Amino acid sequence: MTIDATFWVAISFVLFIGLLVYFKIPQKVNEILNNLISNIKNEIDESEKLRNEAKTLLDSSQTKLDDASNEAKKITDQAKKDSEKLIIEINEKFHRSAEIKKKLAQTKINQMKEAALKEIKDTSIKMAVDSVKKIISTTVDKKKLDAIFEKDLEEAKTELKKINS
Repeated sequence: MTIDATFWVAISFVLFIGLLVYFKIPQKVNEILNNLISNIKNEIDESEKLRNEAKTLLDSSQTKLDDASNEAKKITDQAKKDSEKLIIEINEKFHRSAEIKKKLAQTKINQMKEAALKEIKDTSIKMAVDSVKKIISTTVDKKKLDAIFEKDLEEAKTELKKINS
């Protein structure tokens, strides 16, 4: 039997495997791989926890955002209602104020009308008295005229006092 290179390769292979088993290399590789697998599982579990926490925070934030949005909508709706009520109230006040001003203007007009009528009456009485004086002075005797004039003047004064009162 000739010992060729294949034989030596086989022997060196068997020795290599033997050395590996002797130094417990496969067990160490297995332990290292198990540790790596365990570490990867722990990281996956940790990332799952973080993902769940993130989802919980996202849901909580979304709920708060929805609540804030609803509250903002309620506030704007209330502000719209309040502004509409305020506009109606201001409009009513304006109309009431316009009515009051209209009544005041009518009252002033009526007062001015009454004052004008009184002035016209006073002027017409004065003119009538003056006319009577003139007629009497031209047609009647001076003494009789003075007596009648004084009498009529007193009557006119009393009548004017009655009218003015």
